[in-house]
Amino acid sequence: MLALPLAAASDPVAAGWDHFYNLEYAAAMRAFEQAVDAEPGNAAYHNYLAQAALYSELYRLGALESELLTGNNHFIRTEKIRPEAEQSARFLREIGRAMELAQAGLASNPGDQEALYALGSAYALRTNYHFLVEKAWRPAMSDGSLARKHHNQVVELNPQHYDAMLTQAAYDYVIGSLPWHTRMVSFLMGRTGDKNNGIRTMKLIAEKGTRNKADAQVMLAIIHRREKQPAEAIRVLDPLIRAYPRNYLFRMEKAHMFSDLGKKDEALGCLREVEQMPGAPLEKVHYAIGNVQFWYNDLEAALSNMRRVTQSSNLDLHTGVLAWMRTGQILDITGRRREALESYRRAIRFAPQTAAAAESKRYLSSPYRRKG
Repeated sequence: MLALPLAAASDPVAAGWDHFYNLEYAAAMRAFEQAVDAEPGNAAYHNYLAQAALYSELYRLGALESELLTGNNHFIRTEKIRPEAEQSARFLREIGRAMELAQAGLASNPGDQEALYALGSAYALRTNYHFLVEKAWRPAMSDGSLARKHHNQVVELNPQHYDAMLTQAAYDYVIGSLPWHTRMVSFLMGRTGDKNNGIRTMKLIAEKGTRNKADAQVMLAIIHRREKQPAEAIRVLDPLIRAYPRNYLFRMEKAHMFSDLGKKDEALGCLREVEQMPGAPLEKVHYAIGNVQFWYNDLEAALSNMRRVTQSSNLDLHTGVLAWMRTGQILDITGRRREALESYRRAIRFAPQTAAAAESKRYLSSPYRRKG
């Protein structure tokens, strides 16, 4: 367990966010608990604690580096994740308390910006829970609409409240990025979005925001990757790496961007740095190294790293299913079909509800062949 720094005694919120963005979620929760204990009537602090509890589970389950959150696939995935019941209950309890406190503040002062912002943030966090954990689309859409409503009210009251713009910016980008037929359904339901406006607003928040500055920077990196702008993504990631040096995910994402730019050596250099970081999950690092080697056709080295991953006893669903599928693909390319079939079956058994398992099923009848 990580100990809180001395600064936490005087500013537990600042210490909590430092831990949060460095992936030290247990320490972040302890810091936010201190803030709640010192000021139990502050709705924002309950939101902070809820957010740390949610992301602790997303991290534990491997969802933070999944294709959804790295922007490498569709926004909507089919599989649910299975958080611990205790953490889910804690998240919902803290969100509920934040909502109660914010609504009480608004009952006495409907123009209370902090209460409006806290209430919108609570709905936004619950949207993420419905969307990422439960795959409950209707509740997610309902809560998302309420988050936008309250945060838009904050911006109407204070046009320079940049943090409150994040919900609308994300909404604009996501809705504006959907396929045309899905956008048409959204339009008929009264939901429209503007992708370019979302990007512009996200850049503004990344520059001038306070609480949501880092979140906006992370989302910009995701957007640039999804828009096939790896150099821009690296430009956004570099200050995040400097600010949160213990967060290995930022360096791994930078490695992906170097790979997309055709810079194999730089990509592997980033990953070798991560390999030396205390506490970095080696199975994820070795998968990433093997993946770069796979795309650059260094197949035997890639296979060696994938085997290191699949032999690990500490695999999350995301890393494990991808490693087994990639192993099968390498074996198919190198003419070892029987071994490839067993690897695809292992991928399917490992995480049967995932997109990678569905892809692996296709290779049972038709061998993988690299395009191009």
